[in-house]
Amino acid sequence: MALIHVRSKRKITGGRYRDLRKKRLRDLAGVPANTKLDEKKIVRIRKRGGALKTLQLSNNIANIYNPETKKYLKSKILTVVSSQANRNFVRRNIMTKGAVIKTELGEAKITSRPGQEGHINAVLIKK
Repeated sequence: MALIHVRSKRKITGGRYRDLRKKRLRDLAGVPANTKLDEKKIVRIRKRGGALKTLQLSNNIANIYNPETKKYLKSKILTVVSSQANRNFVRRNIMTKGAVIKTELGEAKITSRPGQEGHINAVLIKK
């Protein structure tokens, strides 16, 4: 079943919207990248207008920002600790924005969108 970006068939009141037109190919949504913890793998896909989007399918290195020293460091990702998007992403080691990851420097929160941007940026969490 394809994902599609159209408005809901129901109004807030419960009434139905009437269809103004049929579904179009441009309304189709992309398949989620679900960035996993593994060796780096990147795919570039063509979007509307000829623009290229970089999808990151897997990665094991993150750019970690340390607020105390105000510097960025590259660090190896060990595991996913928690995920706000879906609790099942933790056991599958899928990284999304807002997920907390365990790195060699400590725990960090992902601030970028790995499946959309092609890299993983995170901020170190002090405990």
